[in-house]
Amino acid sequence: MTELLVKFFVKNKDDIENIRVRTSYGTLAGAVGICCNTLLFGVKLAAGMALHSVAVMADAFNNLSDAASSIIGLVGTRMAGKPADADHPFGHGRIEYISALIVAFLVLQVGLTFFKDSLDKIFHPEELTFSTVSLIILLLSVAVKLWMGYFNRKLGQRINSQVMLATAADSLGDVVTTSATICSILIFHFLDLNIDGFVGVIVACIVLWAGIGIARDTLKPLIGEPADPKLFQEITSLVESYEGIVGSHDLIIHNYGPGRSMASIHAEVPNNVDVETSHEIIDRAEREVSKKLNIFLVIHMDPVETENSHITALKAAVAKTAAQVDSRLSIHDFRFVDGREQINLIFDMVVPIEYSSSKTEELKNQVISAIKGLDKRYQCVITIDKSFIAENE
Repeated sequence: MTELLVKFFVKNKDDIENIRVRTSYGTLAGAVGICCNTLLFGVKLAAGMALHSVAVMADAFNNLSDAASSIIGLVGTRMAGKPADADHPFGHGRIEYISALIVAFLVLQVGLTFFKDSLDKIFHPEELTFSTVSLIILLLSVAVKLWMGYFNRKLGQRINSQVMLATAADSLGDVVTTSATICSILIFHFLDLNIDGFVGVIVACIVLWAGIGIARDTLKPLIGEPADPKLFQEITSLVESYEGIVGSHDLIIHNYGPGRSMASIHAEVPNNVDVETSHEIIDRAEREVSKKLNIFLVIHMDPVETENSHITALKAAVAKTAAQVDSRLSIHDFRFVDGREQINLIFDMVVPIEYSSSKTEELKNQVISAIKGLDKRYQCVITIDKSFIAENE
């Protein structure tokens, strides 16, 4: 069913890096969400009124909020697909995150409203009415939501859309809430025990948790999150694969929406190679890597010593010493100023972003002390860099 819908409504479906194709996927997901959730709202509201069940009606209005969410997602996706202009040189891709944040607030509002109503039902319960037809409707809605979860997860993974993946998670949450509602109805029918208000509270809490999860996932790229380790490794490997580039460091990636990223990296080149030759290599790497990864890449050129075996050996010794102090430390931009009584070692040291200032200073002093143990003439001039790469889980 999913592939059939994609085949009919998404042209060039495999060209997922194309903004227009991404927009088509978003439009399809939004349209399906609006249709399915509106239908589920209508039938669940009717079932809830027939059963006099606040849990069922809470579930119905949760579906109505899902329909509103789909509308916002649909509009947001189409707006996010607008090309760059004078006021927004990096495009409008972050609108997709903003629309997802609005969806999160809608979900939270629904959850809070029915949390209050469910508490009222606990203290002032109403008589429930069992209906086989209404129960069948709820069971069918579980099946619909299971399919919607699969549908949005599959499309979200295909185009790497956090909005669709969040929608998929919300749909699976709806499966849990509706199943809990069905259980409360069956318990009332067979055990004559009215737990509708308590189940309503559980449903409301699940809805609230889903809203918090969506907000958390969409705030990350809006505020700024570390680079994905896989993308970091891919960019680094491609840049360092060019003959004439001997290393790289200081990779920073900025996200401007799904499929819209900008990155900068420092590439190390031999200092005895003509600058125009190295510049030509850097330019070619920028163009080719940008095109291959669909990312706007800027490369800064750093000349480094590669012929002096003493300096390269000393750099390796310093790097090894830093790693022995803390395996997460690394160095770059190493320079060497020789002297008879004092030898200056000048370099940048990269530390994890989460390390506090006091811990960073402590590690710096430990590295200086350890390096001085190699030769008492060594005097370190260390510039601290922070790593902007996410840790592998």
